[in-house]
Amino acid sequence: MRSKFDEQLKKIKDDVVELGELAQRMLKESIVALENRDVKLAAKIYTDKKKLMKMDDDIEHRCLQAISMYQPMAKDMRVIGASLKLITYLTRIGRYGKDIAKFVKELADKEHIVKLVSIPHMGNIVDGMISDALDAYKGKKPVDIQSFVDRDDDVDALRVSIFREALTYMMQDSKNIERCMYYVMIARYLERCADHACKISEKVNYMVTGKRVEIK
Repeated sequence: MRSKFDEQLKKIKDDVVELGELAQRMLKESIVALENRDVKLAAKIYTDKKKLMKMDDDIEHRCLQAISMYQPMAKDMRVIGASLKLITYLTRIGRYGKDIAKFVKELADKEHIVKLVSIPHMGNIVDGMISDALDAYKGKKPVDIQSFVDRDDDVDALRVSIFREALTYMMQDSKNIERCMYYVMIARYLERCADHACKISEKVNYMVTGKRVEIK
């Protein structure tokens, strides 16, 4: 019975990691598609969304099935509980990637303003946060919470900076308004992805240590 449960738990963890890597790739590729105004890559991200949603449903089903069949306790239960939370946060990250990709078609025939302001840099920070959170989950190791706090603050500051810069360009020339509004929205999406990465790190830390922390 225990060996069967261990197999199920390993399968759940492996699939959560796969879902996380897919969501991360969707977000990362959405920024690449945006930078290059690559409509084909943006369309691929839309296709990936279907796989993302199916994986989310399948993992949730297996987690609930494992709870009902094996009634796990202590650390095993924390792993399943964390996995259920992670798939929600990761799916949302993937969906934000899809939402960013949606703007690519709208911007495809327009030159970017000052190389997309700070959006690519912001995307790199968020991508690193997601990678670190997934690595901690895979390795069952505590998270460097302060690192997440610092990077989350950086992302928050960048969102405000992008808004102010975009506002300046809109005031200079009304033709910039549409593009700059997209930039502001994308910066907001990336900020939300950073928040989800922070929540993932909190859940992983609890999964590993049994202690709750909150990134404010």
